[in-house]
Amino acid sequence: MQETDLALITDAIRLAGQVATGFVGKDARSWDKPGGAGPVTEADLAVNRALETTLRSARPDYGWLSEESEDSDRRLSEDTLFIIDPIDGTRSFVEGSRTWAHSVAIAHRGYVTAAAVYLPLRDKLYTAALGRGAFCNGAPLTASETQDLEAAEILAAKPVMEPQHWSSGEPRFHRSHRPSLAYRLGLVAEARFDAMLTFRPSWEWDIAAGALIVTEAGGICTDKSGAPLRFNNARPQLNGVIAAGPRLHGEVLAALASEAS
Repeated sequence: MQETDLALITDAIRLAGQVATGFVGKDARSWDKPGGAGPVTEADLAVNRALETTLRSARPDYGWLSEESEDSDRRLSEDTLFIIDPIDGTRSFVEGSRTWAHSVAIAHRGYVTAAAVYLPLRDKLYTAALGRGAFCNGAPLTASETQDLEAAEILAAKPVMEPQHWSSGEPRFHRSHRPSLAYRLGLVAEARFDAMLTFRPSWEWDIAAGALIVTEAGGICTDKSGAPLRFNNARPQLNGVIAAGPRLHGEVLAALASEAS
């Protein structure tokens, strides 16, 4: 089933790219969501409609969780569901950058079984199915074998560097940043970076697809305490994320202060 689900979401995510790029170069209307939840654009909503129409017509028995759809408790009774971020990195989209992504995952009983992350303006398509490896544009991915934390190249926002998160104060690794969490996870799977860290509560739709892509590339992806990630929670948030190559993940956990983990 993973293979047919992956084929479905791969076709759908390419359609999402066509819809979204139809707004690129135009002044897509944007506004702020209530409660400081960040911006949304008419492109986000158009992509969400296209994905929901395509995916739910193909799998009407699957539940639905999307950043741009009203949530319902009904999904909690579904064994299998789609987890969608129509545009991850909306601020990047509004600014005209190329680092925004579409993220589509299918989770079964809490675990992701098929995943796709697509950056249409970079022509990068990350895919994975449970037990079948991870790929970028069809080429197999293998996560980094780096073990030295101080030499590691890590994707993280500035708050991750605050000394209180670390047992020995401010860490010495090399920090970079990308606005899309889904893209950051793809870059870890691709071994272009050794790890990705976020200590803030993270929405499932930002993480689900990228998490499977990392683990199918041989990496490890957990919450900030080292606990396995489970999806389709009543409140669809995770306790931060640590995604890293298999040798570095434990080094990151060991370096964290008890407050962070």
